[in-house]
Amino acid sequence: MSEHRRKPPQPQGGGRAAARRAGQQSSGRRAAPTHNAAAGSGATPQGEERPYGGRAAARRAAQRSGGRRGGADPSAAGAGPGGRGGGRRGTGGGRGPGGDGPPGKKRFIDYPRAGKSGGRRWVPSWKLVTGTFLFFFAVLLGAVGIGLWLVQVPSAQAASQTQKNVYYWADGKQMVVSGGGDLNRQIVPLSKIPKSMQNAVISAENASFYDDSGVDPMGIARAVVNMAKGGATQSGSTITQQYVKNTYLDQSQTVTRKVKELFISVKVGLDMDKDEILAGYLNTAYYGRGAYGCQAAARAYYDRDCEDLTPSQSAFLASTLNGPNLYDPNGGYGAAATKEANTQRAKDRWEWILRREAAVSRMSKTESQQWITKQFPMPRDPKVATNKQGQIGYLTDLADNYIVANTGISKSKLDKGGYQIHTTFDRSKVDELTKSVGKVYKANIKPKEREVDKHVQFGGASVEPKTGKILAIYGGKDALEHYRNNADYTGVQVGSTFKPFVLAAAMTDGVRDPKGPREQPDSERTLVSPKSVYNGDNKVTLRDYDGTVWHDKDGKEWHQSNDGDEDKGKISLRTAMQFSVNTPFIQLGMDVGTDKVRGAALAAGLSKEQLASITPTFSLGTSAPSAIRLAGAYATFAASGQQADPYSVERVEDKAGTVYDHKEEAKVKRAFDSNVANNVTDVLENVVQRGTGTSAQIGRPAAGKTGTTDENKSAWFSGYTPQLSTAIGMWRVNDQAKSQKFLSMRGVGGQESIHGASFPAQIWADYMRGALRGKPAKAFPVATPIGQKIFGEDASPSPTPTTEKPTETPSESPSESPSESPSESPSGSPTPTDTCDPLDLKCNDNGGNGNGGNQNGGANGGPGGPSTSPTTDDPGGPGGIFGGPSGTRRKE
Repeated sequence: MSEHRRKPPQPQGGGRAAARRAGQQSSGRRAAPTHNAAAGSGATPQGEERPYGGRAAARRAAQRSGGRRGGADPSAAGAGPGGRGGGRRGTGGGRGPGGDGPPGKKRFIDYPRAGKSGGRRWVPSWKLVTGTFLFFFAVLLGAVGIGLWLVQVPSAQAASQTQKNVYYWADGKQMVVSGGGDLNRQIVPLSKIPKSMQNAVISAENASFYDDSGVDPMGIARAVVNMAKGGATQSGSTITQQYVKNTYLDQSQTVTRKVKELFISVKVGLDMDKDEILAGYLNTAYYGRGAYGCQAAARAYYDRDCEDLTPSQSAFLASTLNGPNLYDPNGGYGAAATKEANTQRAKDRWEWILRREAAVSRMSKTESQQWITKQFPMPRDPKVATNKQGQIGYLTDLADNYIVANTGISKSKLDKGGYQIHTTFDRSKVDELTKSVGKVYKANIKPKEREVDKHVQFGGASVEPKTGKILAIYGGKDALEHYRNNADYTGVQVGSTFKPFVLAAAMTDGVRDPKGPREQPDSERTLVSPKSVYNGDNKVTLRDYDGTVWHDKDGKEWHQSNDGDEDKGKISLRTAMQFSVNTPFIQLGMDVGTDKVRGAALAAGLSKEQLASITPTFSLGTSAPSAIRLAGAYATFAASGQQADPYSVERVEDKAGTVYDHKEEAKVKRAFDSNVANNVTDVLENVVQRGTGTSAQIGRPAAGKTGTTDENKSAWFSGYTPQLSTAIGMWRVNDQAKSQKFLSMRGVGGQESIHGASFPAQIWADYMRGALRGKPAKAFPVATPIGQKIFGEDASPSPTPTTEKPTETPSESPSESPSESPSESPSGSPTPTDTCDPLDLKCNDNGGNGNGGNQNGGANGGPGGPSTSPTTDDPGGPGGIFGGPSGTRRKE
C-alpha cells in the first residue's frame, strides 16, 4: 500500500471525547501538532505519537492554552514536566494525565470516576452502588448456603442428656453420686403442659413465636458484636433459638456458638412443628432449684404436677427463666441475690408477665387483673434430694457453693452434672463430729419431756491450720429435715470467743496515747503485754481512750456488766481472759480502737459480711461469724499467725480433664507476727488449763475460749491444737416458724443455764479426742514476752506495787500416745502455781482442782466456783448497747 493511503496515526490517549474536543479547537489558539520525530523521547521508532495517559489526561491537555498550560509541546500533557498530571505521575502512570490505561479501554470498576472532575470523581455511580450491593448479597447468600450445608443438626437426645456429679472424700473414696437427671428432669408432652404455662412463656419470651421464622438475626448480630467488644453475653431472643441452645448446644457464650445457633435454628424452624419446638423448650429450660423442665419446676416450687399449675403459678415459673438465681424467693448466690431482693424481683416480673399476657391477647384483661389481685403465689421452701440425707446434703451443698463462688462453673452447669468433685472432707472426722453431737444431744436434750428442749440446734466445723482445709462440719440433725447449714452463716452471735481478737489487736497495734489525737501513728502507740492490768469490777464506767466518759447516742453513760455481776478488781488481761471478765476487754477495745479490733478479726480470717457494726460492745462478740469462719480464724493462731481461707474443694474434673485445682488458687498470708499469735495461744491455753474452759481438756496441749451471749441465746466453744481447729456452737430457734427468732436456752437439758463451758465444750472435747486419736501430741510454739505492762483506767498501781512474777511457759511434755480417756488434770500439766498470775486472786484457793475460777459453779470443772446466776437483760439490739439497761452480759 502506498504511503499516501496509509491511515494517519490515531490518538491513543484521552478517548473519543478528548479527540472531539481537540478537533473543535482553532489551530491558531490551541494547536497541538500530532508529533514530530525530533520531539525527543516521546516518539516511537515508527514516528508515531506516544499515547496519552488516558481520557482524563487528554481532556485536560486539550483544554490547556499553549502559553499557560505547558506551551505547544504535546509531550507536556503526558511526558514532560509542563503538564499538571504528567509532572506528578510521569508517563503512562495511574490516574493523572500520565495515564489511566491504554486508550479506549474501559476500567472494570470505574472509581474514581473518569470524565468527572473535583469531588464528583469520588461520588460512586448508581451502577457501582447497585453492583456492590448485589455482590455482597450474593457472597452472604453463598456463605449462608455453605453454612447450612456444613452445619448439621446434632442428635437432640444425646445432646440434652444430663449426667451426674460424683463427690469424693478427701481420701479419694466416693462420697455420693448426685445431680444430673436424678429427679431433676421429667419430660412431659405439650398436652400435659397447661395453656396458661404456654401463654406465659410465649408472652414473656417471644410473643411472635407462632408467626416468626424462628430466628432473630438482629438479636444474634447484637450479641455477636457485644461479645466481640468484650461486653456482657446475650442469649438467643426467640424460643426456637433458646430451644436449640438448650437441646443441641452447650451454654457457652461465644461467636462460634452463636453462628451455630443461627444455622441450626433455621433448619429446626423449617423441619419442626412450632408445638414440637415449644414443648422441647419448656422441657429443657432451667427454672432453678436444680429443675430442668416445667414438670420438675412445678414439683420443686409448688409440689404439684405441671398440668395442675394455675395461671398465676405459671407466670411465676415463666419469670424464673429470666435468671433463677435472681428470681427464686428463697435467695440465690451472691450479694445481689438475697431473699428480700429476689422476692421483690420475682413479684415485679410475675405481675409484668400477667399484664403482658393481656397486652398480647393471650389472656383477658379481666382475668389478668383477677390473678394480680389474688397476690403473688409464694412458692414453698426448697427440698433436698433424697440421696443427701444426714450430713451428706450439707457437705455437697457446701462444696457446690464453693465451686460456684470460686470457679468458672455456674450453678446451672453444675446442676446438669458431669463433674468429679474432690472435696477436703475427712469422712472419719465427719462421723466423729456427728457422733459427738449425737451423744450429748441424746443424753441431755429431751424435747418430748421438756418444752424448752425443743428447737435446740448445734453447729460446728473443723479446719486444718496452715492450709484452711475444711475437714468436718456438723450442719444439723439431717439435711432432709433441717435445711439450713448450721456450720455456715446462721446469724448467731459468738460472745466472748471474740475476745482473742481484741488481745491480738492490742499486741499488734497497741493502745493510743491518751493525750494524742484519735488517729495516731504506730510510733505514738504502746504495744500491750498480757500482763497489763485493767479494772475487772462490775459495771465500771466505760471511757474513751483519752479518759473521758463515753456516752451513747442518747447521751447516757455506759456501765458494762460482768457475768453474774461479779467484781474482779484489778486483774491482768491474762486473768481476765481466763475468767472471761467483760469490763477489761471492752475498755481495752476502746483504748486500742474498735477499728483496730475489727482489722485484727478480718486479718485472722473472719468475713466482713459477718461482722457487727462498730460499737464498744463489738469487742465482746456481737458479731455472728459462722462456725467455719470462727474455726478458720482460730486456726490462724494455731499456725503462729499464718492465715489461710477455709475451703472445701480440692479439685474439679470433667470428661476433658481438670477444670479447677485449689493448688493454683491457694494463698497463705501472714496475718499476725508469730509472737503475737503465740502469746494469744499461751493465754488461751491458760483458759483450758485453769479457766472457764477446763471441761475442754483432752490430755494434750489445747487452747480455746468459751462464749455465751445475752439471755442465754447462744453458747460457743472454739479451740485448737497445733493440728486441728474446731468451733462448736449451740442455740435455740424454730427453723420452721414463719417469723424466726433466737430463744433463751435457760433450762435446756435440765440445767439452770447453758454456757460455752457446758455442752459445746463437752462436744468439742469428745470430738477432738476421737479426731486426734493415734496422732502424736504436739506442743505449741513457745511465746516470748511482748509489749509493755500498761494500766487501764482506774487500774493504776498502788504507791508500793507488788512486783509481778513473770508468767512461765508451760513445761508439759505430753506422751506420744496419750490416754484415750484422759483425766481432767492430765499428767504432765503444770500445777496451778507454776503459771499463777499474781493478780489471779483465786489461783491458790481451794476452789477445787485449781479450777476455782470456773464459772460453771463446779458443774464441769472443779467444785466451788463462783455463783453463775443467770442474767435477764434484753440487749435491745446488737450487743444491747442502745437498748439494754445494763449492757451485754456474758456467761461462759
